[in-house]
Amino acid sequence: MKRKEKRFNQQEKTQTFDNSTPHLASQYDAQVRNTVPYYDDFHAETIHFIKAMGMSPQLWLDTGCGTGLLVEQAFDIFKETTFILADPSDEMMNEAKKKLQDKKEGGRIRLLDPVSTENLTLKLKLDVITAIQSHHYLSKTKREKATKTCYSLLKDKGLYITFENVRPFSKKGIEKGKQYWSDFQLSKGKDAEAVKDHMNRFDSEYFPITVEEHLKLLKVCGFQTVELFWYSHMQAGFYCIK
Repeated sequence: MKRKEKRFNQQEKTQTFDNSTPHLASQYDAQVRNTVPYYDDFHAETIHFIKAMGMSPQLWLDTGCGTGLLVEQAFDIFKETTFILADPSDEMMNEAKKKLQDKKEGGRIRLLDPVSTENLTLKLKLDVITAIQSHHYLSKTKREKATKTCYSLLKDKGLYITFENVRPFSKKGIEKGKQYWSDFQLSKGKDAEAVKDHMNRFDSEYFPITVEEHLKLLKVCGFQTVELFWYSHMQAGFYCIK
């Protein structure tokens, strides 16, 4: 257990980038598609799922919002929804502000000062919270705190959707998963050294847990309904109902 605890207790390293990812905020949308397989599907499936539930959320928080891409896509679909955006990176929030500038006039966009999920303090109760590719950068303790924060901010029957990088169940699975993921990045034109650097971030700059550990954490935090609804490569999506 000592090695596992050490893995989770590492803190995020100081980077030369302006956020927790290996991409500059200004280049994030373009570069992440060449790094994470099916990245656009994370947003599309999130929107499709909320629509399928027949929800018309009044308040939707997107935490770890990055450049605001999810909210940009959801804005014209959920016309009665007010979107609240949060991210710990000042540069990501600046990109989100620019991306959503023409949508702010109606008062349906609220951008918070830079803040990580575990430090959010809102007096509002929310219908939907999304966290797309953001919490795997956290230590075990901070991830649990972030998940509990999302639970506490939701209304009863509120919906939480999260996508994260996940850990295969075995040492061999990690090895083969990295090979599979590397092949994707190489096919997108990334050079071999950059791909190697990205694979080396596993357990050093982001800290994935298994699907089983995700499900357990979400249940421990209090969610009544916890389900895996998307999985490919080394990424997974979960939905939870309070």
